[in-house]
Amino acid sequence: MELSALRISEKKQAILATMNIHSVQDLLTYYPFRYETIEALPYERWQKEDKIALSGIIITRARVIRFGGKRSMTKFKILNKDGEFDISLFNRPWVSQFKLNETITIIGKYEGKNRITANQYNFKPLKEQVGMTPVYNLKDGITQRDIKSYIDKAWQVLGNSITDFIPDAYIQKYRLISRKEAIYFIHHPENHESVKQALRHLKYEEFLRFQLIMHAMKEQEKLVVKGHAKQFQNDDVWELKHSLAFELTRDQQQAIEDILTDLMSEKVMYRMLQGDVGCGKTLVAAFGMYACILAHKQAALMAPTEILAKQHANSLRKLFADFDVEVEVLYSSLKTAEKNALLKRLAENEIDILVGTHALFQEDVKFYDLGMVVADEQHRFGVGQRRRLIEKGDKVDFLLMSATPIPRTLALSLYGDMDVSTIQELPSGRMPITTKLVSSSSMGPVLPDILRLIDEGNQCYVVCPAIEKNEDTNIKNVTEIYEGMKSSLGKKYTIALLHGKMNAQEKDEVMRDFKAQNTQILVSTTVIEVGVDVASANIMVIYDAHRFGLSQIHQLRGRVGRGNQKGWCFLLSATKEADSLRRLRVLEQTSDGFEIARYDLALRGPGDILGTRQSGVPGFILGDVIQDAKILEVARDDAAAIWKRAERYAHIRSYVKEQLAKGAYLD
Repeated sequence: MELSALRISEKKQAILATMNIHSVQDLLTYYPFRYETIEALPYERWQKEDKIALSGIIITRARVIRFGGKRSMTKFKILNKDGEFDISLFNRPWVSQFKLNETITIIGKYEGKNRITANQYNFKPLKEQVGMTPVYNLKDGITQRDIKSYIDKAWQVLGNSITDFIPDAYIQKYRLISRKEAIYFIHHPENHESVKQALRHLKYEEFLRFQLIMHAMKEQEKLVVKGHAKQFQNDDVWELKHSLAFELTRDQQQAIEDILTDLMSEKVMYRMLQGDVGCGKTLVAAFGMYACILAHKQAALMAPTEILAKQHANSLRKLFADFDVEVEVLYSSLKTAEKNALLKRLAENEIDILVGTHALFQEDVKFYDLGMVVADEQHRFGVGQRRRLIEKGDKVDFLLMSATPIPRTLALSLYGDMDVSTIQELPSGRMPITTKLVSSSSMGPVLPDILRLIDEGNQCYVVCPAIEKNEDTNIKNVTEIYEGMKSSLGKKYTIALLHGKMNAQEKDEVMRDFKAQNTQILVSTTVIEVGVDVASANIMVIYDAHRFGLSQIHQLRGRVGRGNQKGWCFLLSATKEADSLRRLRVLEQTSDGFEIARYDLALRGPGDILGTRQSGVPGFILGDVIQDAKILEVARDDAAAIWKRAERYAHIRSYVKEQLAKGAYLD
C-alpha cells in the first residue's frame, strides 16, 4: 500500500524514502533504535546523578548566560509541592518560551541541593509521559512526532491484517506472542516485558527468514555445481615445500592437509582459513592453488585492493619461480590493450593463477577451466560474488582467508556449510611489536622517539581516519597532517601522502618509493591496512585511535615489524571516555589477534568487524549475531527442518521464491 493512502505529503514521502520507507508496510517494520524510560521517582528517593522527571510552575524570569560561540546556559526556578528547584538548560537561549507561572515538565540529571541540569523539557503534564517511549532514527524534515503519527496510522490501516510468518508449531514451542502483538508492542510498549516479548518474536523471525533463504541458495548451488574431484598426487604438491627458506609451522601443515582433502573430494570446498596477521595464510593458500594447477585447473586469488593484488602476484611469482606456473594480475586500471591480451591468454589456458580485485567478477573475465578461488579478507567477499564466481567454472572450490577470527558457530550460522581451519602459531622470526597508548591528539609527546627511530634507518606509517577536513568533526585527516608534517619536518625527512581517492598509478608510485626507502614517512588512511609489506617500516602512529575497531588497529600494526627489527605502534587519542580507553589498553597488553577479535566482537558486533550487508554479512535490523547467537543457531536448525517440509508452508515457499528473485542477501 502506498504512503499517499495515509495522506502523507510528497515532500515527506521523499524524506521517508531516504529512510528506506516506501510503503505503509515499511512503516510498521521501521523499528525504534532505543526507548526512553521516564520514571517519576518520589523526591525523597532522589540521589545525586539520578535521571529524574518533575513538573512545576516557573517562578523566576529566565536568564541566559553566554559562553562564546553558540554555547549558552538558560537558568530559571520552578516550584512544586516538594519545594523550589534551580533549573539549568544548555544551548536553549530562547527565554520567551519560559513564561512566568507556566507549568513545565523537566527531564534531566539531579545535581544535588535541588539543582537540576535539564536535557529535555515540554509543557505536557508529567503523568502523560511516565513510561517507555520509542525513539526512532530520523532524517532532517521528519520529527519523532511525525514518525509516531505515521506508524499509528499504518497500524490502524493494516494492524488487523498482520499474520504470523513463523509456523504455529514453533510459535507454541517457544511460547512466542503473535506477530501482530509483537509489531504493536515494539511501537507501543506497555513495559519492559512487552518489549522483551516483541523482540523475542521479531528477532527469531528475522533470523529464520535469513536461514530459509540460505538453505534455498545452497540447493540452487548444488544444481549449478557438477561435482568433480580434482586429480593430483599429494607428494607432488608437497614438493613446493622444498623451495621455502623456512619450515612450515604445524598449523600451516594441518591447514594445507585440510585443503588438499577438500580438493580431492566430490563436495565443493567452502573453507575459512583464519589466522592472525602475519601467520602465513597466503602461503597455505598457494599450496592449494598449486594442487589445483596439478589437476589441470586454474585458480583465482581475490584481494581487496589493487596494491595488495599486485603484491600477492609478485609473492606468488617468487614462490613458483622454479615451477611451471604462470601468474598474472588483473585490476580495473589496466590499459584496455593489456587487459584484452590477458583475458585472451586466460581463456586459452595460458594463465594458471589470476590475481585480482573485484575486477575478477566482470562478465568478460572467462576462465578456460576455473577450479579454485581464494578470497583474501573473508569479510569483504559477499554471497553474490561467490555465486558469480561459481558460474565461471565447474566444482569451483573456495578458500576464504581472514585475519579477523570469528567463532565457528557464528561462521556456520552465517555461511552455512563452511569448514574452518585455524593457524594460531606465528612463524619463527617474527619481531615483537610494542604498542603504546599516548593521551594526546598530536604526536608531540612521542615525536623525539619517532625521529630517533627514523634516524636509525626505520620508516614510519602515520595513519589518519579521514582524507579531508570535516567542519562537523574534529577527526584528524591525512591532508592536514601531511601538510603540517611537510611544513615542520620536510627539510630533513621525505614525507609522502597515500589515500583512497588517489588513482592507481599515483598509489603505485607512492608505494614504490616507500618500499625503495626513498620515502621515510608515509601519511596514509587505512588503505595500508591489509597486507602491504615493507620490511624496514617498523614505526606506526595512529591518530584518533579510539575511532577504530581493535581488530582494525591490530591489522594496521601488523604492517610493522615484518623485517628483522622490532616494531613500534603509537596510539594517539585525547578521548576521556573510559570505555574507549579500556579498549585501547587491550592492545597494549596483548598481541594475540584471536583474543583481540573476541574482545572486539563482543563490544562492537560483526557489523564493524565483518563488514555490512553489502559485504556478505546480512544487515539484520533487530538481531545481533553476537548477543543473539543462540537464537541464530536455533533459527538455523529450525529453518533446515522447515525447508524439508516446505510443501506444507505455502507462505514460506512464496516468500523464499520472491526473495531469491530479488537477489536478497546477494550483494
